[in-house]
Amino acid sequence: MGYNAGLVNPPGVRMMFSYRLVRLIESHAEALASGLEERVHENMQVSHFRDIPACELRERVYEIYRHLGEWLLGKNELDIEHRYREIGARRAAQEIPLSEVVQAIVLTKENLWDFLKSEAVMDRAIEIMGELELLQMLEMFFDRAIYYAVAGYEEEIPRVLRASELRAG
Repeated sequence: MGYNAGLVNPPGVRMMFSYRLVRLIESHAEALASGLEERVHENMQVSHFRDIPACELRERVYEIYRHLGEWLLGKNELDIEHRYREIGARRAAQEIPLSEVVQAIVLTKENLWDFLKSEAVMDRAIEIMGELELLQMLEMFFDRAIYYAVAGYEEEIPRVLRASELRAG
């Protein structure tokens, strides 16, 4: 055990800071959802999302931000898989291009980064470690979200095509 072992970045302190950041995000879920709704409305890369009722998109995003602690710390891989396969399948059924589904998830993440930057939460070394830990968990969450949304989307496409053929035929 080295001289600084356990003193520079005590794990409990880092986790406490990560928890505080998660609670900060959760307590601002409504503003974050509004900010994302605005980004989606202004961004041409997700123009098909304008066809989705605003309340639907807002509710889905609010749910993620409001329950972020649960998603990062309490949910397992199967929970994330189930939720995002469902979202991917829904977007396929709504005929939203896959590139826009992925971009919407990326915008959700960028919206969160911008919020954290605006809060200027990183001002001490321990806090930086907690921030990095949280960012790593967030990256992993959003990467899984993208993968499972795409998988759900791809699974839904054959059903959408069959339904389209039946309507046409």
